[in-house]
Amino acid sequence: MCAKIKEKIDASIEGKLRNLYELQIIDSKIDRIRTVRGELPLEVQDLEDSVAGLETRVTNLSQELKDLEESVNEKSQSIKDYKANIKKYEAQQGKVRNNREYDAITKEIEFQNLEIQLAEKRLKEAKFAIESKSEIVEKSQTEFSERKKDLKLKKSELDEIISETEKEEKELLSASSKASAAIEDRLLNAYKRVRLNTRNGLAVVPVERDACGGCFNKIPPQKQLDIRMNKKILVCEHCGRIMVDPNLIGGEVVKA
Repeated sequence: MCAKIKEKIDASIEGKLRNLYELQIIDSKIDRIRTVRGELPLEVQDLEDSVAGLETRVTNLSQELKDLEESVNEKSQSIKDYKANIKKYEAQQGKVRNNREYDAITKEIEFQNLEIQLAEKRLKEAKFAIESKSEIVEKSQTEFSERKKDLKLKKSELDEIISETEKEEKELLSASSKASAAIEDRLLNAYKRVRLNTRNGLAVVPVERDACGGCFNKIPPQKQLDIRMNKKILVCEHCGRIMVDPNLIGGEVVKA
């Protein structure tokens, strides 16, 4: 009776190891698909943000430029108006009846001249600002156009890769979900934790050339025998990965 129970437990452990190894093979295939994409999704996102930012910048700068041009027109018109006022006051000076009226008109002419000087100063400043702002707008528009071209190219590249791998990735993700459902929560959480902590995403590795298939440290002969027997769930004492017999599911080997 005890021998039968022990055999059933051993078979259960072998099944757990097989499920884990199958899940690792599926997830490694998903990892390879995503590696092909590399940093492209992030590059596309960065370019989209950059293009949006530049578009806003160009819009704001163009509005500022328009406001400055309106200011130039207003100051130019004001100068014309002040000069017209001076002519009017000068004409009135010849018709004054006393010194008080003459002095009052003279002050008005002086005031109009001061207004002209101030307007000319503001006009000069506005023209200088227009010149500087126009250069910035031109550079920003050029940069905006270049970024849009880069974005179009990168998006095209990403779309091409996605179209080539989308179907396979969906199938693999579905297979990964099914394989995960067959594994008890404790083991599945341990598997996910190890995957997150490894650079290549390998949590379950075969024994290769008497060494761990993850960190390549040598494994003692007795431990290798235990791994081949599939009666224990054993982890590498160096890297923490779960080690399995490479022939557990027909010899298919996981790759980073």
